[in-house]
Amino acid sequence: MRLGVLDVGSNTVHLLVVDAHPGARPLPAYSHKAELRLAELLDSDGAIGPDGVERLAATVREALDVAEDKGVEDLLPFATSAVRDAANADRVLARVAAGTGVELRVLSGEDEARLTFLAARRWFGWSAGKLLVIDIGGGSLEIAYGIDEEPDAAASLPLGAGRLTSAWLPGDPPDPADVRALRRHVRHEIARVVGDFSRLSAPDHVVATSKTFKQLARLAGAPRSGEGPYAQRELRRSSLEEWVPKLAGMSAAERAKLPGVSEGRARQLLAGALVAEGAMDLFGVARLEICPWALREGVILRRLDTLAAASAS
Repeated sequence: MRLGVLDVGSNTVHLLVVDAHPGARPLPAYSHKAELRLAELLDSDGAIGPDGVERLAATVREALDVAEDKGVEDLLPFATSAVRDAANADRVLARVAAGTGVELRVLSGEDEARLTFLAARRWFGWSAGKLLVIDIGGGSLEIAYGIDEEPDAAASLPLGAGRLTSAWLPGDPPDPADVRALRRHVRHEIARVVGDFSRLSAPDHVVATSKTFKQLARLAGAPRSGEGPYAQRELRRSSLEEWVPKLAGMSAAERAKLPGVSEGRARQLLAGALVAEGAMDLFGVARLEICPWALREGVILRRLDTLAAASAS
């Protein structure tokens, strides 16, 4: 069957169309993206402004048209931290539903962590042993650990690259004092949850998902995206520590010229790098591997599991 996942994230609204059935690997068929950067559109009260809400509704309508054109049978629409944490979240959801007929399922931070963990587990398989999975989005940071398909520990922190850039790094290039202040803030927040994971045994494999980690790995020499999902990509903390001060001294325009860095995400790459560095340092991770599957694939896999269970009953 042809499934569509409509992901209203903090940076983009992304429709991923896949051909899938229970027991088989989902095959990507089409991808449609629109950059809204909702995490950066919050006003002083923490609400998404009227223009942002209307833009979101229009973008969801456009994605619906694409889904229909591509023959999507089952659409799975969801929203993450930008909508979840907005002061006017209920009004945003109501406006989208009234204008498009789409009722967005708002995932909790723990939901995000668990579904991303499921995707990573299915990608790497049981032989990977105990997994530690780290994901940096536009609005939040998710961390999960476990040996099965459900993590034994999961956490979500408001440390997304877009959110932090908007709140902490107004300059371009950023003021060194602002960078230091953000670095302290990031490490204080991560340190609050480290104990929940350190009581567990050490992971056998550490993996990361998200565009931020992919771009940082590319800077450190990982293969280009054009080499396909099966090319092994890794990020070492030593390489990241070399890149953070370089990124801090660059403007967004200069970062956009770096290999693998898109213009739309160049401004928030420094904040993402500070979060990645802090997480790897505080969790004692010297090296991690990039997983091509993440939250959207986790949503698809969970849906396929539900269909399989229903057909077996």
